Parts: sequence; C-alpha cells; structure tokens
Amino acid sequence: MVAPDAVSEEDIDKLIIPDDLSDEPTFKAYIEAKVYDKEGHIIDYRRQPMKSLTQYFLALMSIPLIGTYSGGSSTSATGILTNVLGLPSQQSSSQNANIVWTWSIQLGSGSQPFSLTLTGLAAPIANGTRSGELSYSATSVSYNGSSIYVFVAVINSTSNAISVTEIGLMSTVYIQYYSGSTYTTSSYNFLLSYDTFSSAISIPAYGVASFQISISFTG
Repeated sequence: MVAPDAVSEEDIDKLIIPDDLSDEPTFKAYIEAKVYDKEGHIIDYRRQPMKSLTQYFLALMSIPLIGTYSGGSSTSATGILTNVLGLPSQQSSSQNANIVWTWSIQLGSGSQPFSLTLTGLAAPIANGTRSGELSYSATSVSYNGSSIYVFVAVINSTSNAISVTEIGLMSTVYIQYYSGSTYTTSSYNFLLSYDTFSSAISIPAYGVASFQISISFTG
C-alpha cells in the first residue's frame, strides 16, 4: 500500500518541467514519472514532453487513419505497412487478414542519439528481481475523450538503487489470418518512441515507480 505523499503539491510543481509554448501543435504527448521510497512516500516527480516519435509510430497510426488495405475487395497491404513496418504485402490471395496491436513501456539505463529508425533502447532494464532488474506490472492502456494513457508500475526488489535514464513506447503488432484451414497469428515488435530524461531517475532499494505516457489529439 502506498502511504500519503511526503511532499506537498507545491513541491511537486517545482519538479515539473514546464509545458510547451503556446504555439505548440494540436498533437501533444507527455511522459510522467513518480518515484516512491520503500515506505510509500513520493520522493521524485517528473513531467516532460515526449518528443521523439519514430517512423514506426507514424506508420502504425496510418492503420486507423487511412485503412490497412487498399480496398475492401483487395488483399494487398498499403505501401506504408510493407515499406516501413515490414509487414507482408499479402497473407492470402482469397482471404483478408486482421491487424491488432498492443502497447507497453520499456525502461532503460543507457542513452543514444535519436533516429527515426531506432528499434530499441540503448540498455533496456530487464523484467525481474535480480540485481539491475525491475519488476514490471502489466501495462494498462486507457483513453478519455481525445487522450490515450499508457501506464506501467515497476518495483525495485533489490538492495541497490536503480537509475532510469531512457524510456520507450513499444508495440507488438499481430497479423491474424487463415493459412489453409488453420488460424494463424504472426507478430512483429516495434519501438514507437524514444526519449531520455533530463537527469537520471533513481528508484531506491525496495522502492516503487510509475511511468505514464499520455497522447492527446486536440484542435
């Protein structure tokens, strides 16, 4: 159970990185992090704009925006799915395929220059209880009006602090189709965003931290 916060709302306000300027676009994305000590008191809070979307995020968003296939009677995928995501152009000459995806948050202890084609974090922190590992909760994805929220909590079950310097929004894309009379699923993994924190986030021994990525469409 998490105890009442040990710092006031005024203290939290001082930890928040200022919002973007007034002329920012109608697409907004933010990263939030809260860190608790082993007694459940909040000891760190961050909020910063998420700036580094990869080409895979843009290609994934094309699925609901422009449709996954060239037409209801066609079995050929659009070029953005085959050229950018590397999905097969055709699963069957007589049957269409369904595309679904899940999102997750990956934390890391390294850093690297951003590029549109990044496929992973520099030094991902593994899910576990051994030295240097964090226990990840299941990622939850929710929406409210025009905003999407991706949330994960992690526990440091070790006796040493663990530093988090990078964060990525990950996606697994599933193609579901029939191969003959057999229902088959193929999966593909992508890094949708990559950002580093302005300074390392330290999760203390036996501490807990939560990370949330929020994406809003307005205008």
